[in-house]
Amino acid sequence: MKIGLREKFLKIYANMPLKLRDDAILLLGDEKKPITWDVAYLEVRANTEASKEILEGLKKLDLI
Repeated sequence: MKIGLREKFLKIYANMPLKLRDDAILLLGDEKKPITWDVAYLEVRANTEASKEILEGLKKLDLI
């Protein structure tokens, strides 16, 4: 069974040390807003439009 990007992200986030969750991981949008693991988690959990862009960006960076 193939695991989707959302599930991969949630699994990685759940096993991540708390101290790392405040680190910026991605620059999002035209304004290049820094996104932390915590912000990414909130977006992915809520399944927002931004979460799709975040997940694709993390995939391109080989973080998920």
